[in-house]
Amino acid sequence: MEFLSETGFASLTWGNVLLLILGAGFATAAIIKRTEPYVLLPIGLGIILGNLPGTGLADFNPSGEVQASGIFGVIFHYTLSFWNILPPLIFLGLGALTDFGPIIANPKTMLLGAAAQLGIFVAFWSALSLGFFTSPDLFSLKEAGAIGIIGGADGPTTIFASAKLAPDLLGVTAVVAYSYMASVVFIQPPLMRLLTTRNERQIRMRSLREVSKTEKLLFPAGAMIIIILFVPESAPLIAMFMIGNLFGESGVVPRLSNAASNEILNIATIFLMITIGTQLSAERVFDLRTLAILLLGVAAFACGTIGGLLFAKMMNLFVKEKVNPLIGSAGVSAVPMAARISHTVGQEANPGNYLLPHAMGPNVAGVIGSAVVAGVFISVLG
Repeated sequence: MEFLSETGFASLTWGNVLLLILGAGFATAAIIKRTEPYVLLPIGLGIILGNLPGTGLADFNPSGEVQASGIFGVIFHYTLSFWNILPPLIFLGLGALTDFGPIIANPKTMLLGAAAQLGIFVAFWSALSLGFFTSPDLFSLKEAGAIGIIGGADGPTTIFASAKLAPDLLGVTAVVAYSYMASVVFIQPPLMRLLTTRNERQIRMRSLREVSKTEKLLFPAGAMIIIILFVPESAPLIAMFMIGNLFGESGVVPRLSNAASNEILNIATIFLMITIGTQLSAERVFDLRTLAILLLGVAAFACGTIGGLLFAKMMNLFVKEKVNPLIGSAGVSAVPMAARISHTVGQEANPGNYLLPHAMGPNVAGVIGSAVVAGVFISVLG
């Protein structure tokens, strides 16, 4: 009996059991349904590990005694909460995989990426407004800023902003952001069909012009300098994103480009996803604030999608060459999932429609936009 009292079974709570089921559900969806496996599988495994009592894997001892700290607690503290280096490393890899050609060829799609950031501000003001119904206020100004970034549907940016503004919410905001990123296939299509007509979904956009190598080199370099001068706090994300892109587009450092888009990105993804999952313990999840963040996250993501769709429809009132409103929903930062959804829904209406390259324009613009907004929030609120 003494031995049994020392096992994890003796400390297992119903909250732990429910989250173990959730973690197993994430892993199952990744393995069987192949739903965003690079996100859901490591997060699901992390949630399982974080809810096994007595392991201490997610613990951290502030005194610095490694023996008293768990491996994931150390990783969380030093790479996210303290140094905050994993999100910029993710952006380095994403930059190496990104093609700015669609934005350069059709610059007006950047406006769609900006419009889709509506969800950030909806979540921010909604989090603050909850203070009218709770006493004391449910979320502080800084916490509302961290929650707002979830509306951009950009996991690394959410983590980066949360670590700066509200470290206590980092685990929850990160998992919520990545969960909704992985759920775009369920959240976006109903809204896209509701807010567009069949004729609008059938709009065929002409092929994009070929973009020269010079343009592809000048754009990231110029964008990096201008954005960082305007919003210095966005420098860690924007700089790494543009550097990764320049590595790939230059063609002279293939080993660096391959390392950024493969080894570095994969290693950062492993540690980031599992570590974030371990922070989602039952003690942190089952409270009013966490439930509020879950609701605010889905509302913000939906508003971001709606903002992009409606702005595209409004744009068609003024431009000569019509854009398919479906690419507006790709303005959220879930790369490249949101662009693929725009393409898939467009092909349902018109099998000959090929929207993927057009949707990548607002999709990449959304990544830049959410990083810029995060920089503004950190500068103003931090």
